[in-house]
Amino acid sequence: MPGAAERHRGELAAGRQALREAFSAGKLAPAALLRRHAQLIDGIVRDVWQELELPREAALVATGGYGRGELFPGSDVDLLVLLPGDPDAAQRERLERLVGAFWDVGLEVGHSVRTVESCLQMARADVTVETALLESRYLSGSRRLFSRFEKSFRAQVDPAAFLKAKKLEQEQRHAKHQDTPYALEPNLKEAPGGMRDLQIIHWTGLAAGLGSRWSDLARHGLIEAGEARQIARHERALQDLRIRLHYLAGRREDRIVFDLQGALAAQYGYRDGGERRASELMMQQYYRAAKTITQLNTIVLQNLEARLSPRPERPRQPLNERFQVNGELLEAVDERVFEREPLSILESFLLLMQHHELRGMTAGTLRALWRARFRIDGRFRKDEIARLLFLQLLQQKQGLVHEFRRMNQYGILGRYLPEFGRIVGQMQHDLFHVYTVDQHILMVLRNLRRFTMPELAHEFPLCSELISGFDRPWLLYIAALYHDIAKGRGGDHSELGAQDVRAFAKRHGLSREDRELVEFLVANHLAMSGVAQKQDVHDPEVVRAFTERVGSERRLVALYLLTVADIRGTSPKVWNAWKAKLLEDLFRAARRVLTGEPLARDAALAEKQAEATRLLRLYALSDGVKDKLWAQLDTPYFLRHDAQEIAWQTRNLHYRVDTTVPVVKARLAPFGEGLQVFVYTKDREALFARICGYFERAGFNIAEAKIHTTRNGYALDTFLIMGQGRDSHYSDRIAAIEHDLAADVLAQGELAPPRSGRLSRRVRHFPVTPVVDIRPDERGAYHVLSFVASDRPGLLYSVARTLAEQHLNIHTARVNTLGDRAEDVFLVSGEALSRSKSVLQIEQDLLKALQI
Repeated sequence: MPGAAERHRGELAAGRQALREAFSAGKLAPAALLRRHAQLIDGIVRDVWQELELPREAALVATGGYGRGELFPGSDVDLLVLLPGDPDAAQRERLERLVGAFWDVGLEVGHSVRTVESCLQMARADVTVETALLESRYLSGSRRLFSRFEKSFRAQVDPAAFLKAKKLEQEQRHAKHQDTPYALEPNLKEAPGGMRDLQIIHWTGLAAGLGSRWSDLARHGLIEAGEARQIARHERALQDLRIRLHYLAGRREDRIVFDLQGALAAQYGYRDGGERRASELMMQQYYRAAKTITQLNTIVLQNLEARLSPRPERPRQPLNERFQVNGELLEAVDERVFEREPLSILESFLLLMQHHELRGMTAGTLRALWRARFRIDGRFRKDEIARLLFLQLLQQKQGLVHEFRRMNQYGILGRYLPEFGRIVGQMQHDLFHVYTVDQHILMVLRNLRRFTMPELAHEFPLCSELISGFDRPWLLYIAALYHDIAKGRGGDHSELGAQDVRAFAKRHGLSREDRELVEFLVANHLAMSGVAQKQDVHDPEVVRAFTERVGSERRLVALYLLTVADIRGTSPKVWNAWKAKLLEDLFRAARRVLTGEPLARDAALAEKQAEATRLLRLYALSDGVKDKLWAQLDTPYFLRHDAQEIAWQTRNLHYRVDTTVPVVKARLAPFGEGLQVFVYTKDREALFARICGYFERAGFNIAEAKIHTTRNGYALDTFLIMGQGRDSHYSDRIAAIEHDLAADVLAQGELAPPRSGRLSRRVRHFPVTPVVDIRPDERGAYHVLSFVASDRPGLLYSVARTLAEQHLNIHTARVNTLGDRAEDVFLVSGEALSRSKSVLQIEQDLLKALQI
């Protein structure tokens, strides 16, 4: 056998290499490669089976994709050994040798050993097993046993029950992929619009005895001949893409990962163009194909369900002369209605919103809708009734998000709003969006709608309260549709989007007030998050400048609601309680100004100090204990810290104002995740860098840093740190931080070089070009240093270390991380900043530190 194994291994390697070369040269179509690969494996598997002289009464069976005769380069070889009865010890030993022999020749096998009865029993219990056995194919051994199994299995399969189970399985599978094919690294096998969405149709056809080819389904009237050709074309495209993925990865890889997107795009002949990468153009084509597959999947499964599980004929309930209710579905009275009366296209979605008992459209109606989408043209878009219908859609109380997603799915939204159609399936390589542009827009729309639902008011109480009192909230939905619609065109997408929404508002007859509101929101949709995350929201001057830009309370409320919905719609990782608090603090401060409350610095200071004093009394501390510490704290300290932080730090420092040893205290963050840590020690050069270095080594990310120097020369620095989870051992972690960081602060000697941490795939393939800007602040006392770069472990320490080497003092730090993108702002001072040559050197050193 060792000699045979060597021979088979060589045969397998040579055969696979020949297939790869033929495919790469364009001499072998995808289906032919899959078939020949399966045939290559067939020959080797049969030889090994016969060489081991296994029991004659046993049968070797191919299952799953291999059983179908389609084997991808990196896929497992799924085998079933059928036995007439339970194996004895000798048979088990032979079977173990068989599996070992397969691995010896280089085959990655998935195997099972079962009797006919156990196969039938497992198929009844698990639809996954039933699906694999549905495509069983005889390879070697007892034909009689295989025939007995095949006959018994076919008799057992219940096509209607099988379809019901597979539809449930599909729903669960889609849910794992957020019910969208538009992930930036989609799984072309499992995600919506992938291979599984075609295979479920194929499997159901097999189970029902309707044939194994798409043309067979057309012959049985389940799909039309054109649809059969369309499905076959998309199947070939997915097969081709998956084959290339396996070859490029050198293994089974079903995700179109960032690492391989560029190489795939090059193989398909895409080239970078203007603002778009070649990989983005390729992925946009993939998303459009996936969308079509999803549409066909919906139509064909509905037809199969009607054929396999016919419901008792019930009289149609007319809704109007064009539409009726068929069971739980909307149905066109005459499927030609969309061609004859194109306005009924928008009307159909309006009816679905108004009749909540309807769960969709009949297959025939969907098919007719899909075909008629081209009737939405320039003339249609100019029709006043069409414009009124579209505004009515936006003004409905229920079903908006669901139906707008359906409109996007069937190409209706992009036909009515061509500017939206251009961004369907467009990727975003900004390191914090995890959805394509169109899906992000619809996520923002969803988030706004969730604010209106009383049952979800606990998620964002302030947003729910604000939107309940906001007149004409549908204006926010228009702003959501347009806020990112100009992505990928070049230029400022906010300005270009504002031009688009202005044109939309004029076309649809919005009042001047409403037109100006939506235009303001689109043009300024990044303004509030920018101020909250890059400036001091407790500084009255910052708040005053922001309110001057906003102009009115209504605009402020609208901008706040859109901003929260927008940030939450980028990625689950971007939104956190700290960002929520910054935005809410800015909103409340700006609202006070816009409603006429004076924003007097002294009054705000007195109010905060009074609240901190009240909190200290809760710990049985007299009013006088604070005096010594507070005498060393200036106005900026009290403005930048809230009353709870002031009380916490006073409680721990009032008797240690002149301490000679560092004081480090940590606690669970009073809001959201993470820990809050403060350090109080004699100020010295590179202190901030040492603290950042400790957090880097300990595995924490710094989300916020408040740097303060007291009048008596002490540093009082406060940090919000994330990482290592929030579990039952947090008290041990807090104790470790308080002990270890205090020791680090006392350390002498040079700062250690930054460690090179692991980069995320997105950062590796789509790095942000670092940008550094240093300029004097408005008062001329300090310099504002800002940078944008790809985030990575130890980034802040690298920056702090560079600043320490240039002998710069850090007075404040605004740490802002958006996904994998860092946008940080520091207020710094130092002699080097007075010389332009030194400033240039600092910028160069920082750019070097920011490079990945």
